Amino acid sequence: QVQLMESGGGSVQAGGSLRLSCTTSLSIFSINAMGWYRQVPGNQRELVARISSEGTTNYADSAKGRFTISRDNAKNTLYLQMNSLKPEDTAVYYCYGNWGISRGAYWGQGTQVTVSS
Repeated sequence: QVQLMESGGGSVQAGGSLRLSCTTSLSIFSINAMGWYRQVPGNQRELVARISSEGTTNYADSAKGRFTISRDNAKNTLYLQMNSLKPEDTAVYYCYGNWGISRGAYWGQGTQVTVSS
């Protein structure tokens, strides 16, 4: 079973910054794609940002210009730098990794981000 462990969540005031990390138990060197999603109780989980095997990044409109996704293959770690945080960014943030058909796709356990006004 592949494990994805998120860290870096917490409470911050509006305008502040947080950096989320997601470390995997399986090498991400040849992973198909990784991403960050978030979920608010009662709502569906939504994409925040993703990064492909080639390093191509995509962001939700709400994250563009404020969040940056990156990865360190040597450390098997995915990052999400979040700046200029807003109260509406409050959610549980989940890391996602897709290693393809042969190895499967997995979710982390989630990390809470709370932004106060």
